[in-house]
Amino acid sequence: MPSSSSRVSGTKHLFDAHDRPPTHYLVAHIDGGARGNPGPAGYGVVLEDESGRKVATLSEYLGHQTNNFAEYQGLIGALEYAIEHGPKALKVVSDSELLVRQIKGIYKVKNATLKDLHARAKELMGQLEWFSISHALREHNREADRLANEAMDKGMTRGRK
Repeated sequence: MPSSSSRVSGTKHLFDAHDRPPTHYLVAHIDGGARGNPGPAGYGVVLEDESGRKVATLSEYLGHQTNNFAEYQGLIGALEYAIEHGPKALKVVSDSELLVRQIKGIYKVKNATLKDLHARAKELMGQLEWFSISHALREHNREADRLANEAMDKGMTRGRK
């Protein structure tokens, strides 16, 4: 086991971005947002295979929520996709430093709602054979950001009718 990995739960480990992934894995670029924070919220996820070929996009309007709630929902969506469709190996790239540091155990989760989402994410991570999460600047997550904004736009339009 590489020395740079940290415990997630049980015997599963969270791997740092520089740890070597398995032969087949998915890469999920995730983003969530809320206009007004809290406000109309949504998330976007772009999933690629290990060669960079896009395999799926996910997005959802979440109603009146916070940015952090939306970021966690994007993570959970990516985890559920990997578990359902395989391979059960996932590298997540997020522009939310808070989410990345909370998942890695660097920051504590204090908000009650986020505690529940964090627990759900950890439960799903435990069903994977390999998991990695890293922080990227917003400009490296443009398509996921676009999907999150489209989800918010659709939800806000629906709410005005």
